[in-house]
Amino acid sequence: MRGGVIMLCQFSVKNFRCLKDQITLNMEAANINEHRESVLADVDGELYLPLAVIYGPNGGGKSTVLDALFSLCAKVMGPVFSAQGNQRRMESYSGRIEPFAFKQEMRKEPTEFEMFFRTATYEYQYNVAIQNEKIAFESLYHKKITGRQYRKVFMREQGQKIQLSGSLKKAQVNDISDTITLLSYLMITYGKNPTVGDVENWFVHQINFLDYKLNTLELHMALPKVEAMKPRLLQMFQEMGLDIVDYRIEQTDEPGRIRIFTVHSVNNARYELDLHKESSGTIKIFNSIPFIADALVNGKTLVVDELDAKLHPLLLQYIIRLFADPLINRKKAQLIFTSQDIITMNSANFRRDEIWFAAKNLNEETQVYSLAEFKDEKGNSVRNDASFSKQYMEGRFGADPFVQKLVHWEAAS
Repeated sequence: MRGGVIMLCQFSVKNFRCLKDQITLNMEAANINEHRESVLADVDGELYLPLAVIYGPNGGGKSTVLDALFSLCAKVMGPVFSAQGNQRRMESYSGRIEPFAFKQEMRKEPTEFEMFFRTATYEYQYNVAIQNEKIAFESLYHKKITGRQYRKVFMREQGQKIQLSGSLKKAQVNDISDTITLLSYLMITYGKNPTVGDVENWFVHQINFLDYKLNTLELHMALPKVEAMKPRLLQMFQEMGLDIVDYRIEQTDEPGRIRIFTVHSVNNARYELDLHKESSGTIKIFNSIPFIADALVNGKTLVVDELDAKLHPLLLQYIIRLFADPLINRKKAQLIFTSQDIITMNSANFRRDEIWFAAKNLNEETQVYSLAEFKDEKGNSVRNDASFSKQYMEGRFGADPFVQKLVHWEAAS
């Protein structure tokens, strides 16, 4: 039997910055009819989404949802990269875990994370509660992709003996710091264990966070990974309307610094430009396309904050459709991003369960909900043929881009 689809299934967080109550970003496909061809089907028949976009006003908390996912991955992988001597990855994986700021008693409660993800053979459920950087609770369960029952891999609770099961039952866990996750510890000390190695591979290779404040060195680290795809990258540049026919990387005398040059063809003559002399939009595209191509070719989950910033709506639409097109997205990659662009907010680009909103109520608490679960005052769902962007601008979905306070909304429970 062939392996399953490697993906993020669901992510939940509670008591994180402006996220007081638990919110859940669900990548499982709802039972709706639109764009069924783009849905990612696994070997057990479960259906998942290739896209999720979060809209909302400035300061509404949409970026915080992605920050929470990043902070969880950073908490797990930071110590691992440190132990491996991978200073660059360790520095890039540093996220702050802070409780909800506007209610005093929440500062005394842990921040809680829950994540479901799939590898080729297993579905995992990982839970961790963190307070003042210390681990209050942690557990990992898994089940075979075609199985029904989750089995415990480990459980850890403050003041109690750590429980290890299955292939880890005889593992020795000694003097583990209360600020390091047990998952991190196992990756460092028992990385050759099949289960541990499977989970580590997902965290290291299958989920990626794209920050458009990348320096050229980090971009250089990304480019070699897709060097074999260079013809495809250049094709994508052409499809996006960029007159970039080639690029090259030049080492400098200063350790750790490089220069990147783009090559243009004008009247059958080739000219080079330093990347920094290109427009900010071109620089952003050049920074992002290697990561996007890497995700599509290798079936990864790519998480991007403000994907639309400095991009023309048609370029954003081009990127969205790369992941929605099953003929292109053959490895079943996922793109999760935040956006302010309402031109692409329509039924031609997204299913209703792929559109999410984040906005704060009067208590500064961010609420997160999908268009598929939203209901108006009369209990009516949003029609698939509705003008999503028009209704959004009218404030019908609660996350009005011009209204900072979420005064009245109702999401299906």
